[in-house]
Amino acid sequence: MFFSGKLRYVRLVGAVAILTSTATAAPKAEDRICIYKGNPHYWQYKGKPVLLVGGSKDDNLFQLPEVEKHLQEMKAVGGNFVRNTMSDRNDKGFEVYPFKKLDNGKYDLNQWNEEYWKRFDNFMRKTHQLDIFVQIEVWDRFDYSQRNWEPHPYRPNNNINYTTPSSGLADRYPDPAWYDTQPFFHSIPGMPRYVKQLDTVRKYQEKFVAKMLSYSLKYGHVLYCMNNETSTPPAWGRYWIAFIEKEAKKRGVSVYCTDMFNDGYKPETSGLLAQAYDDVRVYKFLDISQINSRLFNEDQWAKLMWVVKRIKKHPRPLNCVKIYGSGQTKWGSGTPVDGVERLWRNLFAGCAAVRSHRDGAGIGLQPISKACIKAVRKVETLVKFWDVESHQELLSDRGKDEAYLIARPGDAYVLYFTSGGSVGLNMKRYDKDFRLKWIDISTGEWGKETHIRGGKIVQIKTPGKGPYAAVIMTSVSTGTDNYKKKRLLTILKAVVSDIGNLAVIVRIIPGTIIMA
Repeated sequence: MFFSGKLRYVRLVGAVAILTSTATAAPKAEDRICIYKGNPHYWQYKGKPVLLVGGSKDDNLFQLPEVEKHLQEMKAVGGNFVRNTMSDRNDKGFEVYPFKKLDNGKYDLNQWNEEYWKRFDNFMRKTHQLDIFVQIEVWDRFDYSQRNWEPHPYRPNNNINYTTPSSGLADRYPDPAWYDTQPFFHSIPGMPRYVKQLDTVRKYQEKFVAKMLSYSLKYGHVLYCMNNETSTPPAWGRYWIAFIEKEAKKRGVSVYCTDMFNDGYKPETSGLLAQAYDDVRVYKFLDISQINSRLFNEDQWAKLMWVVKRIKKHPRPLNCVKIYGSGQTKWGSGTPVDGVERLWRNLFAGCAAVRSHRDGAGIGLQPISKACIKAVRKVETLVKFWDVESHQELLSDRGKDEAYLIARPGDAYVLYFTSGGSVGLNMKRYDKDFRLKWIDISTGEWGKETHIRGGKIVQIKTPGKGPYAAVIMTSVSTGTDNYKKKRLLTILKAVVSDIGNLAVIVRIIPGTIIMA
């Protein structure tokens, strides 16, 4: 034992309890989501590393009727990550605007629509209770152009607060959002379309963001992305990052912010991404969601790995809050099969957070998405993604896009097969027995278990033709059990450094007792 004094004993099954006469300490910064100290490519929450995986059927999720039911449905299969745009466009009939509508049909930007904020407050509270992480997108450019602009409260003709001459905003913006002709996104002095009148608009923009933060900053399970696939100059997003960080500092909390760039599908030549790669101070993590559109098969993998290598000097989590894979659009959303493949390639490249995009553009929370999430969590019971890395060089007899490998050579290997197949796995240096467990990605269920012997190139063949994951371990105890033991000892040492009289008995698995 590494402490002395009178001991009290507590018997626990499947849990850890620490008994002390002292009061519970105040929450630390580590209790909020932050970068994992053991591997800066991943997130940690409440002191533990965590992989973010999810899928949801809408983007402005806080406005969804029966949103708690949808969150529970995702949580039931192991999901813990959602996207939430602060969007208000009336796509499905249940959305509302954040500002109060007057009897004359116009909006007053100085008064709130309490229903909008009530929904957001409820969403923040429910996701926190369920330990579901939220990536907020503050601005969605599609809300402010073409048909979505015409009914919007910010349109001069729709509010009592300003006119076209006094605001610099027109009543129509017919160009597609990616043309970046809407000066709403140029309200920062020095931007290309900035005019002095836009200061009036920025005043209401700031008021809106401050109101949002009055709810979200109370919680530690939130990440902030300034825009949805912006093509606006970076000064816009940088302004709002600084604004959010300033508000967070007032409350004594830390936040993690980024921006999402439209041309992220071409990471080598993207000017917007180029300025973010090395700027850790502003872009504390990167969202590379657009790499999940237009790109297919091995081409997507090559782009992912290019980004991973590019940020090697400044490692940060890579998030993909949108994984496309439905609809077969002309710009390359792909099929549901592509949605599954992209998600798994993201994970094997080392992404910290992945989410299937909404129905119509992705597989949302459809059965195929649920099966994916379940399969990922089954892998995690044996191997943690932050403990392994890509080792494609160990594969042989591999067809293009056939299989991907992450490993801690000699100890743990995870193979992902896109559609069945057989590859050689170089295990020449490790002449010992290994256990192989299959996971059927199409169902999310365990497959058969076999044993293999290292010391050579071992042929690994899938049980069927669908997508499969194979986990190869040295022994039963490696993985989750060892991880729990290590975490327990770490926790005990940290507590004992502050507390004198303490005793803990922990039962991790039947027949295994660890005592400090």
